[in-house]
Amino acid sequence: EIMPSLVGSEMCIRDRNRRIMKIQSILAAGLLMMFGACTDLSENLYDKINANEYGQTDSEIASIMGRAYASLRGGSFDGANGYAFSEYVYFISAISSDEAVLPARNGGADWYDGGRYVQLKRHEWDNQNVAITGAWRYCYNGISTVNAIISQIEGSSLKDEQKNKMFAELRAIRAYFYYRLIDWFGNVPLITDYKDLTLPTNSTRAEIFDFTEKELLAIIDQLPESGYGKMTKNAGYCLLARLYLNAEIFSGKSRWEDCLKACQQISGSLETNYFTNFQTENEVSKEILLAIPYDHKMGTSGNFLNWALTHNEQRWAISSTGAFEGGGNSIVAQPGLYYSFDEKDIRRNTMLIGDQIDLRTGEVVDRDPNQEGLQPLSFTDEIGDIMDAKDYEGVHWCKYEQKDGEEWERDHDLVVMRYAEVLLMQAECYVRLNQPEKARPFLEQIRSRAGITGTPETITLQTIEDELKKEFVFEDHRRTDMIRFGTFFTGTWWEKNEITPAYKGIFPIPALEMQKNNKLQQNPGY
Repeated sequence: EIMPSLVGSEMCIRDRNRRIMKIQSILAAGLLMMFGACTDLSENLYDKINANEYGQTDSEIASIMGRAYASLRGGSFDGANGYAFSEYVYFISAISSDEAVLPARNGGADWYDGGRYVQLKRHEWDNQNVAITGAWRYCYNGISTVNAIISQIEGSSLKDEQKNKMFAELRAIRAYFYYRLIDWFGNVPLITDYKDLTLPTNSTRAEIFDFTEKELLAIIDQLPESGYGKMTKNAGYCLLARLYLNAEIFSGKSRWEDCLKACQQISGSLETNYFTNFQTENEVSKEILLAIPYDHKMGTSGNFLNWALTHNEQRWAISSTGAFEGGGNSIVAQPGLYYSFDEKDIRRNTMLIGDQIDLRTGEVVDRDPNQEGLQPLSFTDEIGDIMDAKDYEGVHWCKYEQKDGEEWERDHDLVVMRYAEVLLMQAECYVRLNQPEKARPFLEQIRSRAGITGTPETITLQTIEDELKKEFVFEDHRRTDMIRFGTFFTGTWWEKNEITPAYKGIFPIPALEMQKNNKLQQNPGY
């Protein structure tokens, strides 16, 4: 609804339209789920409309596309809601870097989970790590969904113009999943034909890179100019720029100039307020290039990140009535991360440290009201034992708004791409091309918004990496950035005391997947 005092304002109209697009995106996903994923279109009727005739209007096209976009959320399959974007996709990247840790608590009774998270922190993972398996299945579930929809459309009697419009978005979504696979696993099966039931073998990392690049170049100009939560041209070029930014790692050849060219095709701007991108109604952000929409009233699932982050009694610091569903008390900042931010840097406010104040009393929250006497809930930077952390140890994340009345499934949309990334990609490319002064205006925009005055006199790759670390803290960037800068291997940090061998720049092919497909070859070193 539009507040009466704002009726007629340009900003309100923009925000309203983006909220409508968010709801349409979610509704489209729900409609397609009702239709199912059958591939024999000639024998199925959907709500008394022949499938060969379905897809003639914009709303019908949106409903067909909906399940592909819904696959970005991940969710329940294989009997568990464990492969959601907000869990393993976030966790394996953040925990394996110097950004985050998920310690076992309560003597290992909570969050030890077979050691999967301790393995990630110490770089001791193996091919049976469930979190790594979840990331693999997240990607291939999405790819299978896209391939099925493409097969449906190919077999329909829709006009070529309609088909091509839909194919462009679908292939861009599939390219996104392959980008994740290149980054995480390197040498993976290339599957594009839904009807081909033969067991696939691995393609090389360079081959998957080439495929993903060609896919994006083939369809990028056919992507829509706008559309919240959709693969637009801006999102397509941002994905292409990411691919080129990491090309030296992915394919063996640097592509800095190509990354710059892709970035220069993207239009956008920064939000004045950094946290607009992460508020509950963050669909109003003009900075977001691609987000995964969520709305619990629409039945979306998979965005339980804020539940997982918060201490159960922390709810009293968020809601005076305790109307905030939380209690996972899981992933926290790695010790030292909070203090690596300048005190004036507003991005430091993505983390909570110290006393949590009870909104009912104005006193410190009692973290264990069942015990006699006050047990203060005061988050510390120190974590004494990764195998048995206290429930108050660890600086907590609060990047996404924590709001009175929130339920298990949150309503803020998870950000995949935003314009700040485009600015910092260009800054990095110019430094790598030995033109650091050209990086300065891009850095200044980012730092100025963060409340940091000026930029270093000399801009180096270390300058860029430090800025990336702060700007995208807890946004699923850090592992990839550290690998590109080399610090993933050479650095040591809390609970990682040894140099990491180069082969661990990619994860192993999960054992469960190799058991199902004897044509798969394990990644070197594992």
